[in-house]
Amino acid sequence: MAKLPGDDQTGGGEPIVLRYDGRRLVPIVRPLMPESTVSISVNNSPFSTLIASPHDLHYLVAGFLRMQGVIWAPSDLLSLSVAERKNAVSVRVRDKVAAHSHPPGALWKEQRMVLRSRLSERAVRAPSSGPFFRPEAIFLTMGLLARAENENRRNSEICQAAAGDGNRLLLYAEDIGRHNAVDRIAGEALLKGVDLSGKIMAISGRVSSGLAGKAGFLGVSMIISRVPPTDAAIQVCEDLGITLIGCVRGDKFNVYSHSIRVITERSFGKIAGVTGAILAGGQSPMMGCDKALLPYREGRFIEAIYRKMADLFDEVIVVGADAERYDFIPCRCVPDRFQGMGSLAGIHSALYHSRTERVFVVACDMPYIKGDLIRFLCAFSDESDVVAPEGGKGLEALYAMYNKSALPAVEDALRAGRREGCSFYEEVRVLRVPKEMVERIDPGLSAFSNINTPEDYFRFRREGGFPRG
Repeated sequence: MAKLPGDDQTGGGEPIVLRYDGRRLVPIVRPLMPESTVSISVNNSPFSTLIASPHDLHYLVAGFLRMQGVIWAPSDLLSLSVAERKNAVSVRVRDKVAAHSHPPGALWKEQRMVLRSRLSERAVRAPSSGPFFRPEAIFLTMGLLARAENENRRNSEICQAAAGDGNRLLLYAEDIGRHNAVDRIAGEALLKGVDLSGKIMAISGRVSSGLAGKAGFLGVSMIISRVPPTDAAIQVCEDLGITLIGCVRGDKFNVYSHSIRVITERSFGKIAGVTGAILAGGQSPMMGCDKALLPYREGRFIEAIYRKMADLFDEVIVVGADAERYDFIPCRCVPDRFQGMGSLAGIHSALYHSRTERVFVVACDMPYIKGDLIRFLCAFSDESDVVAPEGGKGLEALYAMYNKSALPAVEDALRAGRREGCSFYEEVRVLRVPKEMVERIDPGLSAFSNINTPEDYFRFRREGGFPRG
């Protein structure tokens, strides 16, 4: 038999591993990952013990202390000495550290309170304020991580982490533990003065709630991974405003939180496959006239609504009981098929006359409609019959997307005498977009505001009219 590495009596070489190839066990050479016990002392007192890879321990320890709330800036770190043979790291810091009386790696109550306070000062920016990344940047970052793995990997099946800006990697680290790899990123960023706010963190393994929390501490806006995250990680990212992406393979990935930060072809230009519908409504008892025809900047109120909708959709239609009243709008004006049946009749007519399967409906008296929010709602899967956002008073039926699959239920509701826009929701599949998610894009929920009275109208005119966005 041929001699295999590691067969000699003196040891050395790589160990033999048996792998099942579908028929039999065959020997392969598989390098093992080195594992070291790293002892950390702070200000001459034992602080913690880590199980980690033995390389670049100064980055690991600096990042670990940063995450523990012991140091916050390079100036807090007076010295850091690594005794490689003993795998011991001695650190001197500016502030006094509590005596060691807890399990290794634990945060003391006082330090935990300070950590939470400082973390709140470094909150991740709201998704609606960016930064925004195209899918190409996500694939590029994951590809750069794979390339760095091949170039730097000390052993197979080790954990990698990297930080990038969508065009290049700023930092790269690897370790036997995922948390250690992220701590190394944190430490190197601290010592080199690299600001990770708004950056992408790429992780080779599964994203846990702990890793998500560390990314939030560093100000990272997006986390990407090859595998799905844990459910707790999704909740943490949702709370912190982080876009969480998993299963990045080939040309596909899954977005688990804050998808608005991902720029697709729908993020700019027209929204494909959706018709924009403006419900004109007709006479308003509270206003005393047709709100759609109110004067506004040498035109009519509804014209300004139309211009905002035309920026978003290839097809825009105006729906009204007397459609001919709005024929000055450069689009199709269609009548209600169920006369005198309120907003539900308008939704029905929009669906009936639309040339697309999906319709996004707004009322003619909603001057604060926001393109970002409409794009966000239209990006949801078309498996639902209705996609409706929650406002301050419940679901907003007149700022929602409808599918033609809902038409039978809408007609049944109308024949039963129901007039309210949401009166058929119990009979169809409704995707309810939580208020908390809407507020990340529109903090004041102003998109759902409307003009009901003459006082509303004149106040709107005094405040400068239609906002941008």
